Amino acid sequence: MKKLSRWTLALLLVVLSGCAVFASHDLDDIFGHADSQNRQLAIVNHGTTLPDNFYQEQVKPILESRCINCHACYDAPCQIKLTAPDGIERGGSKDKVYEGDRLLALAPTRLFEDARTADEWRDKGFYSILNERSQSPAANLQGSVLYRAIALRRQQGQFDTDILPAEQYDFALNREQQCPTVEEYDRFEVSHPTWGMPYGLPQLTDQEYNTLTKWLANGARMQVPDHVPDAVTSQVAKWEQRFNGDSLKAQLVNRYIYEHIYLYSLYFDDEARFTYKLVRSSTPPGEPIERISTRRPYDNPKVDRVYYRLWLDPESRVQKTFIPMKLDEARYSRWSEWFYGDEYSVTSLASYEPEIASNPFQSFAQIPANSRYRFLLDHAQNTIMAFIKGPVCRGQVAVNVIDEQFWVYFVNPDLDLHNIGSSFLENHADSLALPASQSSNALPLTSWVLYSEKQKDYLSAKAGLLADMGKDGMKFNLDMIWDGEGHNSNAALTVMRHFDNATVEKGLVGPEPKTAWVIDYPLLERIHYLLVAGFDVFGNVGHQLVTRLYMDFLRMEGEANFLMFLPRDERLAMREYWYRNANQTIKDYIFSDLMQVDVASAIDYQTTNHKQELFERLAERLQPVLQRDHELAQSKLSPATQDALLSLQNLKGETVVPFPELAMMLIERDGHDAELATIIHNRGHYNITSLLDEESTVAPQEDNLMVVRGIVGDYPNVLLKMTEAQVPEFVAAVKAIKSDEDYAALLNIYGVRRTSNEFWASSDEIARLNKAMKPLSSGVLDYNRLENR
Repeated sequence: MKKLSRWTLALLLVVLSGCAVFASHDLDDIFGHADSQNRQLAIVNHGTTLPDNFYQEQVKPILESRCINCHACYDAPCQIKLTAPDGIERGGSKDKVYEGDRLLALAPTRLFEDARTADEWRDKGFYSILNERSQSPAANLQGSVLYRAIALRRQQGQFDTDILPAEQYDFALNREQQCPTVEEYDRFEVSHPTWGMPYGLPQLTDQEYNTLTKWLANGARMQVPDHVPDAVTSQVAKWEQRFNGDSLKAQLVNRYIYEHIYLYSLYFDDEARFTYKLVRSSTPPGEPIERISTRRPYDNPKVDRVYYRLWLDPESRVQKTFIPMKLDEARYSRWSEWFYGDEYSVTSLASYEPEIASNPFQSFAQIPANSRYRFLLDHAQNTIMAFIKGPVCRGQVAVNVIDEQFWVYFVNPDLDLHNIGSSFLENHADSLALPASQSSNALPLTSWVLYSEKQKDYLSAKAGLLADMGKDGMKFNLDMIWDGEGHNSNAALTVMRHFDNATVEKGLVGPEPKTAWVIDYPLLERIHYLLVAGFDVFGNVGHQLVTRLYMDFLRMEGEANFLMFLPRDERLAMREYWYRNANQTIKDYIFSDLMQVDVASAIDYQTTNHKQELFERLAERLQPVLQRDHELAQSKLSPATQDALLSLQNLKGETVVPFPELAMMLIERDGHDAELATIIHNRGHYNITSLLDEESTVAPQEDNLMVVRGIVGDYPNVLLKMTEAQVPEFVAAVKAIKSDEDYAALLNIYGVRRTSNEFWASSDEIARLNKAMKPLSSGVLDYNRLENR
């Protein structure tokens, strides 16, 4: 028999003892004092028996399919972010990012931004989840929170119940976090014996567990491949030159581009294998990037010259934060035409003073508004999606200001209207100021009063301009709606809210919505600077509340723009229906003269249902560019199956209420790939105006379901699995639901609960099919909102 090595024997002892070998001893006495330098020196000086590609080829796939589902954003438990080696080295924190009642802004803790080394993160209160004591197989396991967590889950074994007991598990998003350091883990194992990882999900397989154990025992080295194809590096060099022209015009234009796409994942190859972030650096192209990290993208960089550099992003692709954009010659040609094709002069660079930098109508006034608008329209889905996928991973404050489902259209940039005229915007730039000018510590009441007055001034000026143009013969017709130049599918979007998160899809998804928006340039720009560039997830309660309150104005403005395409005598009644039971103060604002423009619609309606007809005629106008990927008709399901599923959209009220926000379906087909579908629960509301008591505005009798092809949303609440032959029975069971108990009975047959032995296999299959359907925009789904019922 081959003699076991010292490392292998020590590892075997630890594993066989179930992590109890050193439970009665102090780690410092056995393995020495914890110091991040111990780990760094061991990585540099100590060899490993594992191949160089072990992390990339064997460990990383396990993290992506079993761990990153919950550990990938600001709301990751204990801020443990496992999407990149830097996040694993950073470790965890006992501080919570999402605390809606803090009086002062929190110091930001953004990975890659707010600290560079493990020592710097330790100074910010982060603790290691890897061993930072003496390096040996036993120390590397016993001294690792990551190992202790997966070992604790393994001790528990398989679940013996469908529903996990509430006295042992807490799946609430706002639960009291348990973030034990390795020194505290002995007590944690006793007090929380069921809180191993994956938390409240089936345990890892033997192979997965052994792979992670072997990796951790050998020092958890994380080799990151540094070879990027020459074709990609040459593109990076070319675009970095483009982003760093020396003229004042080039510097202002590139600042504008940066402040709008800094969250995007930029790629050059057709597979988006390598993605980059556009970052600010104090060093020019050709030199190592020296990142300039500020709280907001427009904050003062405090250097003489800012350079915009492309930084290779090492993170795993997570769907809830992934905003892809391809940089190619066609896009560069369009940008060049819009930003450099017009004759205009830039005589000075924009100030970084907060009141100027937070107001794009002041800071970028020298760039023609038409050029700015066309730039945003060109990737309008990303522009809207950034406020959902960008600064937040738990966005109730940001998204409870919108309806459950609505369609979005855009004003045509070819029209000679105020939204593309620089002079109107320049003259009213102060009225378009945004709350972020007060930074991250704001007083909500005084701020709201200030900005509500500014919004009233702007709306009054806008109403006056439209009235004057109406006297000159302007009327609202379908030509005023952007048609995507006949090829751009960003011309029509659907926004869907799922309680504290939301989705933006191209096309007109689902049945006719209650409301719709028509967005012009100043509205689109303010959405970005309010909820993306200017929003600080680490800000105080005042900052977050005034942001939410200001977004009310923007929603009402988008709705008012849509109403102007309906006959004048119907607009007030429609708005009344949208704001039933609203507070009188809010009604006084909504129904004031500011929100009403006395310009007739020039649409020649042929039916009595004018809103429905408007939707139909808009769909006809946008027909060439409408995205239809999420229509069930695009699936390979039989017409009968499609009809059965679509019949669920006729349900309302008590049958719908027990359904979660998002139910993702895996429909198996004999001899063929399965199909994916998503059931979306749209909750009815009398109005969307309540900030702190949303329950008082809900209208459950108006709840309805949408059924779409593929995966919609990033946070499934439940997974469903059935054969295509079972779909009619499933639909019948849904229609028979009258209570939560009926819904639970449905899950007994078709649900893949978080306790199911089939959970991970179903999860893997959904991930595979999702990637096949959306190869450039899919990513790891988030399981923090999986239900336990």
